[in-house]
Amino acid sequence: MSKRLFIVLVILMSLSLIGIIFVQGYWIASAVEEKQESFSLNANQILTSVSERVSEYEDRRYYLRFQKLMDSVGEPKDAQVLNVYQITSRDEKNNETSIYTRGIIEEDFNIFPTFIDSASEDDSTSIKNFKVVETRVTYREDLLDNTDLKLSPVQKFKRVNSVSKKMAQYKEVINELTKQAPIDERVNNDLLSFLIQAYLDELDLDMDFEYGVYDDGLATKIKSDGFKITNEGMYDVPLFENDDQKTGYTLFVSFPKRNKYVLSSIMGMAIMSIVFTLIIIIAYSSALYQLIKQKQISEIKTDFINNMTHEFKTPIATINLALDAVRNPKVIDDKDKVKRYLRMIREENKRMHAQVENVLQISKLEKNQLEISKEEVDAHDLIEDAMSHIELIVEDRNGYVKTHLEANDSMVMANDTHFTNVLVNVLDNAIKYTEGEPKIDIYTEKVKNNIQIRVKDQGQGMSKSVQKRIFEKFYREHTGDIHNVKGHGLGLAYVKRIVDDHGGQISVESEKGKGSTFIIKLPLIL
Repeated sequence: MSKRLFIVLVILMSLSLIGIIFVQGYWIASAVEEKQESFSLNANQILTSVSERVSEYEDRRYYLRFQKLMDSVGEPKDAQVLNVYQITSRDEKNNETSIYTRGIIEEDFNIFPTFIDSASEDDSTSIKNFKVVETRVTYREDLLDNTDLKLSPVQKFKRVNSVSKKMAQYKEVINELTKQAPIDERVNNDLLSFLIQAYLDELDLDMDFEYGVYDDGLATKIKSDGFKITNEGMYDVPLFENDDQKTGYTLFVSFPKRNKYVLSSIMGMAIMSIVFTLIIIIAYSSALYQLIKQKQISEIKTDFINNMTHEFKTPIATINLALDAVRNPKVIDDKDKVKRYLRMIREENKRMHAQVENVLQISKLEKNQLEISKEEVDAHDLIEDAMSHIELIVEDRNGYVKTHLEANDSMVMANDTHFTNVLVNVLDNAIKYTEGEPKIDIYTEKVKNNIQIRVKDQGQGMSKSVQKRIFEKFYREHTGDIHNVKGHGLGLAYVKRIVDDHGGQISVESEKGKGSTFIIKLPLIL
């Protein structure tokens, strides 16, 4: 995959994920807003109903006083019939005639608003009562003396009802009278609390609430204990509103847990939406990680092939040159030169074989096919053995390898060959990454139940980012010229796998330009 195509793919995937997250966020926000609007509609409906019921209770209270006075007066002082109409119907089958009459009777008891304590004595408006009178009389036709026709009633019905809106004409008078009364005489906390709770129950809303009545912006005694004006969850409605829609009182009701209620109503779907979105994010992150990882592996493998090609090209060229020299008639008779060239061929062949073997060992380790038998060995002996493999190279570059073997106990369970290779790889790494004379110190000490081996060099060191990746397979630090340090990124990966298989630990401490220290810990035989 080309770099440009990879970037385009990542951008498209990122935009898709952002789009999904945006849509989910928009849906949740819209659902919350819709629930808030629905709750506000219900809250306003409740407050309107409460306001109407409070006014009805007040009107009913005055009407009962009015009715009590009428009952005490007895018969009305004056009465007149209004809006009378009559309907006649004929039943031929039963030979009957029905007459239905309906009228409104206005009764004047000479009762004036002075029955209200706070009313003005100059108010001469007489309060009247209205009744609806309904009668139905049924007659049957009989012949008397076979000559005269006479109607004889066989059934009578009479009903008297009060006019349902008889107090409507006195509403304005009552408003004028009651507005002079203190608010705590017109309504009380028990009534408001009961009405609000009743309408909440009717709408199946299990909500805590607080309420308060204000008079032209000033607080009154009518309020709940925990009420206070807030910017959220607060609703209001006029109280005791007149026909001209003017009133000085306002009922405020707050719902402290409104937001919690709104969120809880969509919590199920919101959680599912968030969970699915998280799954998509995780899947996206995993896919992106795998893409980046595969791209890195592809680059590392390409680098590995280039390095392996270079590593094999040099010994092959050396072998070819040595073979050509041996075939030269002037050289073939010189036994010393022939031996020298044969030794070169053997060494280069061993070098290529070691590289191939290293790759095969890593492959077997990855597949858990490499059998490592362990036996009791002295770690100090393994160190001495490893040093013998690199002493000539160090001496050739005028360097040194010094040991500081201070561990009292050094017996470990290890595979002689593989662990020697581990130490050789670490020492070889110290030599390769040192410009000029390699100076290496090897320390051992006992740390609890482990032996700690520290290989310290004075080479070029490495950065923190490189330290985190040096034990990865195929990884090599780029130093400008890809072949200025020979290798194929498998040595330290092999080292870590062998150390791990021995139940040990390996780490590195390094600073750019000041060298590196590799630390190996192995459990001791106690």
